[in-house]
Amino acid sequence: MIKVQEYRGHIRNWEELCERLGIALTLPREEREEAILVKAYETWGYELADHMHGMFAFALWDDEEKKLFCLRDQFGTKPFYYYETAEGDLLYGTTIRQIMEQPGFVKELNEEMLQIYLSLTYVAGENTFFRGLKKLLPGRYLVWQDGKMEIVRYWKPEFHPDDRKSLEDWADEIHMTVQEVMQEVVSKDETAEAFLSGGVDSSYVVAMSDVDMTDSCGYDEERFDESGLAKQTADILGRGNRRCRITPEEYFEIVPWVMYHMEQPLGDASAIAFAIGCKETAKHTQICYSGEGSDEFFGGYNMYRNAERYGENLKTFYVGNTNIMKEDEKQKILKKYDPDVLPIEIAAPIYEETEGLDPLTKMSDVDIQIWLEGDIYLNVDKMSHAAGLEIRMPLTDRRIFDIASRMPSCYKVNEEQNKVAFRTAAAKVIPEEIAFRKKLGFIVPIRIWMADDRYNRDVKEKFHSDYAKKFFHLDEINAILEDYIDGNSDNWRKVWTIYTFLVWYEEYFIKR
Repeated sequence: MIKVQEYRGHIRNWEELCERLGIALTLPREEREEAILVKAYETWGYELADHMHGMFAFALWDDEEKKLFCLRDQFGTKPFYYYETAEGDLLYGTTIRQIMEQPGFVKELNEEMLQIYLSLTYVAGENTFFRGLKKLLPGRYLVWQDGKMEIVRYWKPEFHPDDRKSLEDWADEIHMTVQEVMQEVVSKDETAEAFLSGGVDSSYVVAMSDVDMTDSCGYDEERFDESGLAKQTADILGRGNRRCRITPEEYFEIVPWVMYHMEQPLGDASAIAFAIGCKETAKHTQICYSGEGSDEFFGGYNMYRNAERYGENLKTFYVGNTNIMKEDEKQKILKKYDPDVLPIEIAAPIYEETEGLDPLTKMSDVDIQIWLEGDIYLNVDKMSHAAGLEIRMPLTDRRIFDIASRMPSCYKVNEEQNKVAFRTAAAKVIPEEIAFRKKLGFIVPIRIWMADDRYNRDVKEKFHSDYAKKFFHLDEINAILEDYIDGNSDNWRKVWTIYTFLVWYEEYFIKR
């Protein structure tokens, strides 16, 4: 007998799988998806994920063979953790807190991760800030039997450029595939809303969906506020739009809640705004679309246009979308510094996998395997779950990645534009001025708010705290803080990354 022990996610192609596996289409969603997991395992064994599309992480217990089978989806959109106790038991789950509550778990800080975190602003790789507790990485499954563990990589990003197609051919294939995926994202008995920034990704998703209402975040600070563009886009597409106004008071007040529910520190300032947006959106819908994935697949970041000039030097420094502190800076501020703990070591195996491919492909693959899993998907999953909202990301799909994996880089970025083929596809259903609008990102006024004495009181207190003194030379981190407050806005990310670690540490090692 196979039993579902853990499951978190949404199986998109459930109708097809029910028909293939002999499962009643009328079952409630929870029963239906658990039945799919059981039948799929019985039918295809360890290869079941090859037949599934969607977002998922799960654990199955095979009672006959006394075996545990755990799997995380290809891109790591849903988290999965495991921990071996001193007694030889395996603790596992889709949240860290449920593992911490089980007998045998010993809470210890893995201080090495702080060095990685101060560069990347998120937790990359399989290790976590809790010693011994690990992430099952994307595209892997874990088998536990007779006290022995085996981890197998069942899928990895592979790239095989095809030079035979034109730009229009690629745009057509993207558009047809997005149409196919969008038909599966919600069932006939479900309704959804969609996050909308006014950028190409969210606008394309909205245009290809049947949502009536969109949701946006905005600020009183005009140069950071995209909500006006979102409203204009919603009007053009004939959809409603709700604007959540985020104030600095609300932003700073929710930081401890965010770090607690994130379970590990995350120095991405947009995560706080996203959490507020999720809580607000959850008041009027259970399901919401979001447009993550296409930037990494199709060359969406402006820095990708520099890929060719980086060339072979990439593997000496490029560790993902963020790299805010160099080793000499970390050595200066940290009380414990290990010269052998380097972020580039996490990316090194990816460069081995992409040997011989062009620089843009290498950059994209690093971001797909490290940045997406460690920052973007973690944020989406943790904050939506904490808010009681289910987010579905139509553009994160193997079928869409398959197109990107075959597309030559010249159709992803050129000297003038990024995400060229994807924007061309989107322009089939949204105006060109939206499809080719310059990427702004999910920007937050934190860089000006945190310099304001009305809002940075807790930052200053944390930077002088006894537990900050455990990890940092206080004079050094406060020099960074003062330099930032005095006008060096380039330091805001460093200040924020140190601060979010200290908030998280207080939540998990001081308060609890």
